[in-house]
Amino acid sequence: MIRRMEPADTERVSEIWLEANREAHGFIPASYWEENFQMVKEMLPLAEVYVWEDTGGIQGFVGLNGDYIEGIFVSGSRRSAGIGRQLVDHCKEIRSSLRLKVYEKNRRAAAFYLREGFQITAEGVDEDTGETEYEMGWRAAAAAR
Repeated sequence: MIRRMEPADTERVSEIWLEANREAHGFIPASYWEENFQMVKEMLPLAEVYVWEDTGGIQGFVGLNGDYIEGIFVSGSRRSAGIGRQLVDHCKEIRSSLRLKVYEKNRRAAAFYLREGFQITAEGVDEDTGETEYEMGWRAAAAAR
C-alpha cells in the first residue's frame, strides 16, 4: 500500500534513506551520507513523501518537490521486488510530468528510470560530490491527460 508519510514514520524512512544511499552510491564516501543524515531526518516531515508499506512495515518511499523526484529509496532486502516501480507509477498518477537527477555511476538506477519511460535531458556535475549526473524527465502522453 502507498500512503502519505506521517511524522511517526520519520525514523524508519530516514533509516531506509541512509541504508539505500550507502549501498547504491559506493563511489561516494559513506561519511557524505552520514553527515547529511540529521538534516534529511529533519526535512522529511516537511516534505511530500509517500511510503510503500506492507505487513512488515515501511519498505520504501519517494520524495517529491513539485514535479521533481528527490529520490526513490527501497529497503535492501526488498529491492527488485517492484516497489520502486509502484512508487514511480504513483508519482505518474499524481503528476503530468516528472524530473529527477541520477548519478551516472548509479547504472542500476539510471537503467530503472529509462525502463520506466524517463529520458536523459541533460548531463552535469553534482557540486556537492563532484560526480557526473544525468537529469531525466518524463511527461504523460497528451491523450492520457
